[in-house]
Amino acid sequence: MSAPAALQRRRDYAGPALFAYGFRPFFLAAGLWAAFGILLWLPQYFGALTLRTHFGPLDWHIHEMLYGYVAATVAGFMLTAIPNWTGRLPVNGWPLAALAALWLAGRVAILVSATIGGVTAAVIDVSFLVVLAIVAGREIAAGKNWRNLRVLVLLGLLIAGNVVFHAEVLLKGSADYGVRIAIAAMLLLISLVGGRIVPSFTGNWIKRENPGRMPVPFSRFDAVTLAASALALTAWIAAPAHPVAGAMLVVAGILQIVRLARWAGDRTLADRLVLILHVAYLFVPLGFIFVGLSFFVDAVPVSAGLHAWTAGAIGLMTLAVMTRATLGHTGQPLQASAATQAIYVCVLIAAVLRICAAFHGSMILLEAAGTLWIVGFAGFSLAYAPLLAHRKPAWKEARC
Repeated sequence: MSAPAALQRRRDYAGPALFAYGFRPFFLAAGLWAAFGILLWLPQYFGALTLRTHFGPLDWHIHEMLYGYVAATVAGFMLTAIPNWTGRLPVNGWPLAALAALWLAGRVAILVSATIGGVTAAVIDVSFLVVLAIVAGREIAAGKNWRNLRVLVLLGLLIAGNVVFHAEVLLKGSADYGVRIAIAAMLLLISLVGGRIVPSFTGNWIKRENPGRMPVPFSRFDAVTLAASALALTAWIAAPAHPVAGAMLVVAGILQIVRLARWAGDRTLADRLVLILHVAYLFVPLGFIFVGLSFFVDAVPVSAGLHAWTAGAIGLMTLAVMTRATLGHTGQPLQASAATQAIYVCVLIAAVLRICAAFHGSMILLEAAGTLWIVGFAGFSLAYAPLLAHRKPAWKEARC
């Protein structure tokens, strides 16, 4: 289907606004679940709440952030990006509503898995990512957009990680490999997609507002950095205690820092929507370096690196993409309002405090980090719900 034809079909859509485009239900669900998940996690951590789940408290927290919140953001991104890549009609209406309902069923199934059984919960939960992959694969193949099959490979890695996570919990009571697989999949997705959108948005803004030094285009150095990162993460998944894996992670982190420096982020201070992308990406190399150093330096806890990756890189980058995409696809000015900037600050400080808590073992810092995370994502949900749930002229959906 050509881009004009797909655009006409979007104009003809007359169903519920929330299901007009993939980003709408999934970004709203992601924001709500990110806040609610930590709201449930903090009292669990301090022993004040017990859920009827087959998972231990820590495994529940990790799973619902990686395979709950992150899975929703991935779905929203892919279902919005694929029509732009292929020119095909976006998945909307009741098929989209059914997919969102399947995601929600997974969250409920995990919460009550002690009642319905771990296997049943696993089947319901994993089925969401599998169906998403089938839908995305069909659209990419129909549009003959073979270049972006790489995204499906990373989605497949996320599915494999979820299967492994459930299998580990069922067989030995706690997850290990499934955690690292999910983190690695998301880091590679951020490195791949971020390497496309961060310098692109930066270059567009600099050309328009601040002529001068531009981001360096994708080159062999970027390819080497991606390859080194993938190899280091593979080694870390397979041998998380081997010093060679640690050394590879440090090298990849250094390469990632150089890569980020080539994108001219220091020239975007005046545009918070662009600047936040650079700040979020900075946590990618920080995580590589902290996790790598934890192999050799006792004073560097591995948890600091893991939270640099999860709360920092994944949390802040997904938030940055959700805010920008929502504004662009609902026809709003691409400007960070005071509310949006406050949301960014809350989640950024939450990530920094969580890393500091890993270094110092401070419960106060951990509680503060969790509270700011809740405030940030609840703020996103409140501020962006009217845009996500309100019907806008369909032709504006094509803008990004």
